[in-house]
Amino acid sequence: MLSHDNLINYFKVNFALMQFHKYSLTELENMIPWEKMIYMDLLRSHIKEEEQKAADMKAAQRTKK
Repeated sequence: MLSHDNLINYFKVNFALMQFHKYSLTELENMIPWEKMIYMDLLRSHIKEEEQKAADMKAAQRTKK
């Protein structure tokens, strides 16, 4: 499955990658579709790990109180 299944998603994904992760539009447009899928999967994994770390820290702080 491509990271953009319709035109709106394509623009939303590109915007998010440019705005929050500092990719340039040229970099994104020059990626081979499967290359972009790999980077999107890596980014999803990274975000999930960071969210889990934050949740663990929050839980640890609650147990200290």
